[in-house]
Amino acid sequence: MTTSTWELGDRKVNRLGYGAMRLTTRPLDRDEAVAVLRRAVELGVNHIDTASFYFSPLLSANELIGSALRPYAEDLVIVTKVGPGRDPSGEWYRARPDQLRGQVEENLRQLGLDALDVVNLRIGAGLERGTGSIAEHFGALAELREAGLIRHLGISNVGTAHLAEALAIAPVVCVQNLYGLGARDAEDDALLDQCAEQGIAFAPFFSVDRGAPQRAVAEIAAAHGVTAAQVLIAWTLHRGPNVLAIPGTGDLGHLEQNVAAAEISLSEEEMDRLSRGSGPGSPARS
Repeated sequence: MTTSTWELGDRKVNRLGYGAMRLTTRPLDRDEAVAVLRRAVELGVNHIDTASFYFSPLLSANELIGSALRPYAEDLVIVTKVGPGRDPSGEWYRARPDQLRGQVEENLRQLGLDALDVVNLRIGAGLERGTGSIAEHFGALAELREAGLIRHLGISNVGTAHLAEALAIAPVVCVQNLYGLGARDAEDDALLDQCAEQGIAFAPFFSVDRGAPQRAVAEIAAAHGVTAAQVLIAWTLHRGPNVLAIPGTGDLGHLEQNVAAAEISLSEEEMDRLSRGSGPGSPARS
């Protein structure tokens, strides 16, 4: 993989990463999941997104990562998130500020690390942008950063005001939001641009197959001899040098296609055609 890189805090990562959530949301056995993680690293992926609440009755994403990849390569950056939580039965809860340390420590235990590279504070319910102040929660994570349990901080499911609020408390290296060709609005685009201006990584999740213009995507995919999903990943990466794609899959073939998407070069005309079909204000978020 020869895709460009970005400085995520003090760590350089390839802009095409891997999201571990799908390892626990589709029928996989442990050997398959381990094989996918190891192949991702072989292909040049050195940025993995995960969370302690990514688990099913049989599989835990964090523990799979530890089993597959320890001892970790020096250039591997593991990004996790806290805020939401799930009890052993799988029921969801929203962590109070005083519960965030326990969530951080659980990620450390599962991954077998002394400190987490990046921790994103995730707010809101489901995929929608959160509302309200994040100061108390983000301040609690800033204290854990000062204590050495976390190297860098990020935020997720947020708006432009949240970024300003967080930056007043501690440095932010990453913003992780729902974003893609068919899943964005004016505030999403403004937040991406704000991150670019301030040297902050923007890591979209669920950027594939969410209301994108099918005809344009299909025709451009055919012209390049690639899949529609690869075009959507490429469009995301073309949105700015600070954009880090984290597509997830439990299939080795799809993994290789995702990584190859980082090499697709879309022309300005193709980018314009795609963007015109699903611009800010489209109903794709609903």
